[in-house]
Amino acid sequence: MHIEDNLSLELHITNARNLSTVPKFPKMSNLMSSTTSKIMLMATRDYCLTINSSTTRVLTFHRRLNCSAAATPRLVPNPPDLIKWVRREGGFVHPSVRIAESSPYGLGLIASEEIPKGSELIALPEHIPLRFPVPESDGGDDSYSNLVNLSRYVPEELWAMKLGLKLLQERAKTGSFWWSYISNLPETFTVPIFFPGEDIKNLQYAPLVYQVNKRCRFLLDFEKEVRQELEDVKLQNHPFGGREVDASSLGWAMSAVSSRAFRLHGKAFQNDVPMMLPLIDMCNHSFNPNAEIVQEQGSSDPKMLVKVIAGMNIKERDHMTLNYGCLSNDLFLLDYGFVVPSNPYDCIELKYDGGLFDAASMAAGVSNPNFSSPATWQQDVLAKLNLVSEQAVLKVTLGGPEVVEGRLLAALRALLTNDAESIQKYDLNTLKSFSIEAPLGLANETATLRTLIALCVIALNHFPTKIMEDESLLEKGVVTSTELALKFRIQKKSVIIDVMRDLTKRVRVLSSKESLASQS
Repeated sequence: MHIEDNLSLELHITNARNLSTVPKFPKMSNLMSSTTSKIMLMATRDYCLTINSSTTRVLTFHRRLNCSAAATPRLVPNPPDLIKWVRREGGFVHPSVRIAESSPYGLGLIASEEIPKGSELIALPEHIPLRFPVPESDGGDDSYSNLVNLSRYVPEELWAMKLGLKLLQERAKTGSFWWSYISNLPETFTVPIFFPGEDIKNLQYAPLVYQVNKRCRFLLDFEKEVRQELEDVKLQNHPFGGREVDASSLGWAMSAVSSRAFRLHGKAFQNDVPMMLPLIDMCNHSFNPNAEIVQEQGSSDPKMLVKVIAGMNIKERDHMTLNYGCLSNDLFLLDYGFVVPSNPYDCIELKYDGGLFDAASMAAGVSNPNFSSPATWQQDVLAKLNLVSEQAVLKVTLGGPEVVEGRLLAALRALLTNDAESIQKYDLNTLKSFSIEAPLGLANETATLRTLIALCVIALNHFPTKIMEDESLLEKGVVTSTELALKFRIQKKSVIIDVMRDLTKRVRVLSSKESLASQS
């Protein structure tokens, strides 16, 4: 497994539920120190207006880290009725759609009575979705121009932060059109950037820890860039109304978008356009959803930009669900803040490395010098698989629908044979698949599978705890971040065990065939 040093950065969140008290602001790791003492003066809407020695107004977002998933607090107590707002703004909401708790995901949508398949559940006109402003359509508003300038610091892979800037702007704006929507957003998100440092380590999985730390570093650096860019901006041109935002508030906005936004495409859009879709984004996830999004504008109702349709009969009290995508638990936890049990798309990431495969082959009893020093024709195969060269993609995976990533399977098959002519009989797609059993012979296939099983054992041994220990900790009752970290690592270990079981069955089948072949 690709193991890197665990750098734990913590985005601290103020536990200020009672706004009449003075909150304590903890340090945000060694990369960020508190430079001024802040005294709370008053609470305005969803933010707390504070003042420091330089008399700068500061927008400090208060939310708890460990909130119960069964009672997710919203930004303000008793927010406006979101369904009524959507209808008032020209949208459609089915009479049987209700907002209710949807454990373990918090608030969701349920049916108050049975809804037939094909029924329109929600329809939003084009002015309701929240999207990032197009630079050419800012109408000369310098505050939007400054927002666009800030967005240029955001890398494409963190597209959620770009739309998050727009969300923060509307959150800070008095009288925002989207206030009825924003006030209904969760006060906190359970994504790992808000985990305590110890629970980031508790993930026990280096690839995800790396991504979490990468996002934390970005937020800390981006906070500094935002402050520098807006330091001398006049109040009327300030994208956040003169208020500063810190790394935690930027993290809140990025998490709100990554966990709720949709990337729409189709004839109505030139490119994939990330949008926040009020009410629609309260549909929770399922790989077998009972609803689906229709992204095209219909001729019967051209003003409606996006609709949600019942994909099957929805029974009374059933929750309305959409498929967020065929994603691994890495992405579900990183972007959405939850872990899917027995996720068929979950996988384990390994780094393709000759030394690692040498160790695995030795453990499997099929030691082969080709891993450390492959023959020229084997190097050609590895090059075609993009596993050698300066631009090589060394990440390979175990698990998911393929069980073994095709590139890894083909590489092992090629390295564990000395017959160059047999390789030439098959194209790479055949070598990358289990669809043809033992294309290079039973002995080669058995050696390949045993090496893969040894890789699984090595990967499993990288976890410092066993599943039984993790389950015992869960039974004792832990805070939400620890619970998610435990569930995540349990699922990762389960993926490895499932792959080992699958491969072991294949070895047994091959062994039976080898026995029959030797007898004949």
